[in-house]
Amino acid sequence: QVQLVESGGGLVQPGDSLRLSCAASGFTFAAYAMTWVRQAPGKGLEWVSTINSGGSTTYADSVKGRFTISRDNAKNMVYLQMFSLKPEDTAVYYCAKGLRRGQGTQVTVSS
Repeated sequence: QVQLVESGGGLVQPGDSLRLSCAASGFTFAAYAMTWVRQAPGKGLEWVSTINSGGSTTYADSVKGRFTISRDNAKNMVYLQMFSLKPEDTAVYYCAKGLRRGQGTQVTVSS
């Protein structure tokens, strides 16, 4: 079955960087687009970024230029490199394949 396990979250200060990782299993990873979504406290899910099977990427306007999504098909991993973090980036970040998400990893940006 599909399993997605996120890691790499933590407490950082504004302007810091962080890299999130997602380990995927249970499906043919290289054939599928992978997505990062996030949920801030008290808010709904927000799409962050998607990387398709060919490696093309798209980003939400709120993170464009600051976040970079990438994948390693040999390792069944997808990453989200986050730069210049802002307090409004505080959220639980989820890796997703379609509607299926992992358990999430908390990112808190605070001084």
